Amino acid sequence: MGGKVVVIVGPTAVGKTKLGIALAKKLDGEIISGDSMQIYKGMDIGTAKVKPDEMEGIPHHLIDIKEPCEPFSVVEFQRLARTLIAEISARGRLPIIVGGTGLYIQAAIYDYQFSDAPSDEAYRRTLKQLAAEQGPEALHRRLSAVDPESAARIHPHNIRRVIRALEVHHCTGKPFSAWQRGERRLLYETAIIGLTAERDVLYRRINERVDAMIAAGLIEEAKSLYDRGFRDCQAVQAIGYKELYDYFDGRVSLEEAIEQLKQHSRRYAKRQLTWFRNQMPVTWFDMTDFAAFPARTKEIFHYIAGKLQLEANI
Repeated sequence: MGGKVVVIVGPTAVGKTKLGIALAKKLDGEIISGDSMQIYKGMDIGTAKVKPDEMEGIPHHLIDIKEPCEPFSVVEFQRLARTLIAEISARGRLPIIVGGTGLYIQAAIYDYQFSDAPSDEAYRRTLKQLAAEQGPEALHRRLSAVDPESAARIHPHNIRRVIRALEVHHCTGKPFSAWQRGERRLLYETAIIGLTAERDVLYRRINERVDAMIAAGLIEEAKSLYDRGFRDCQAVQAIGYKELYDYFDGRVSLEEAIEQLKQHSRRYAKRQLTWFRNQMPVTWFDMTDFAAFPARTKEIFHYIAGKLQLEANI
């Protein structure tokens, strides 16, 4: 493979989208979304999907490529992202992966061979039945017992990934996390940029973002999915939708659903930061002060240009 790639990671609401576009304009780049939920059509507000008029003419890839109940896996993302990296590079442009789904991004840029891990369809069906009867938490507890590292990384409601981790352990006797650690060779010359912010500032931004999403029509967007019958899909288990589904089902009030959405988003941001700090060689830049964004952006440009030996329009 080979070639040069820029990666921008970090928690939700930290400014990744804005930086990605600024980078792409300066470095003649194209953006590949590294977000596992932005692939789904009709899930725009809750996933903070970049709007066409915000793209500033920069091509964006892996957005709106699936219907909400279509299956999508890290293996498929790996294949699509690597193909895009090759195509963008062949055009003489710079691939820039922007997102917060760590495993997807890691799978794209590292020599991970997921196909080597065996499968057992009958065992998978058994686990699906167990989840249906006892709930996703029961399945997640089972994973915690045999592979605590994977359990800490995978959300209990991400049933598909919990089942895959249990399946690999069942077939091999080896934790899924050990398979993922098996190869750590980068396939590209890569500059991995991480954005962070002081916790109280980040949490305030997350709360404000949720309020802005509600004002922009998130409730109506989620209700549209609900009314179309999208229920047993991994997509609608995403933060921003599952909380409102509980409201539509009458299990919580709207106020409780919004508060849960804020709480789950803050917890997710914390998990994202922990994951990226432990799993990837990230160079971090503090974005606590948005007023300093231009200066921080210029600093990041210089870092990338030096690391990848690029001629940057700085």
